[in-house]
Amino acid sequence: MSRVNQSGTFLLGNRVVQRVGYGAMQLAGPGVFGPPKNRDSALAVLREAIASGVNHIDTSDYYGPHVTNQLIREALAPYPNDLVIVTKLGAQRGEGGSWLPAFSPEELRQAVQDNLRNLGLDVLDVVNLRAMFSAHGAVEGSIEAPLTVLAELKRQGLVRHIGLSNVTPTQIAEGRRIAPIACVQNHYNLAHRTDDALIDVLARDGIAYVPFFPLGGFTPLQSSTLSDVARRLEVTPMVVALAWLLHRSPNILLIPGTSSLAHLRENMAAAQLTLSPQTLAELDGIAS
Repeated sequence: MSRVNQSGTFLLGNRVVQRVGYGAMQLAGPGVFGPPKNRDSALAVLREAIASGVNHIDTSDYYGPHVTNQLIREALAPYPNDLVIVTKLGAQRGEGGSWLPAFSPEELRQAVQDNLRNLGLDVLDVVNLRAMFSAHGAVEGSIEAPLTVLAELKRQGLVRHIGLSNVTPTQIAEGRRIAPIACVQNHYNLAHRTDDALIDVLARDGIAYVPFFPLGGFTPLQSSTLSDVARRLEVTPMVVALAWLLHRSPNILLIPGTSSLAHLRENMAAAQLTLSPQTLAELDGIAS
């Protein structure tokens, strides 16, 4: 079984976590809606992730909804002392699995309560506020009102740390004027590198950067260069893509998701893969 501790650690809030974590989104049913196809398999994936050394799990109560949080609780509670569970607010699910913004004070407070109840926690380690101004990525728009609500919930002791998701540099600057920001979770991978400059700024300030869609998301990464490198190193292209992220900056934390034990083991193997400067330069050329 691959261990993740070879990837190093970084600070998430006030907790030190392994840089390879696990994202629970894919444990829900198709379209991140409804129950998993195989509940026993979903529970096994969570337990093996922890056994592999993972101590950072990313989730949200709107995955399912409620499904992934309930699975996490069933599989892992009572939780290991070093486990950091990060959740997200800002959306809810409509009929048929649609994704709807949920930014009102009432919706945000209810979402915190739902996460606490379904995870079986008294306080949430890290809560990411996801901006939902567009279905097509981060766009400008003030996050002051919802973030102020979340900051108040932190003062009440229901939330320890606040993060931001799907946000622009302007929104991050706005957020940091309201509350300390523990992490930023945005779309980033080997081919989608809009946040290159942002990652470097956050690294300088000791803020974790957590890329979602690290393997391309709904459209998996495809590159002849990536395939050639993987073939040369005798691993899969996805392992190379994850290893590249770990090499990209020390503040990057990975949360690759899967509902398959085989894919989980493959993802964990990225922690053990060293890429030479020549190989990194070769992969860097993919984005251009």
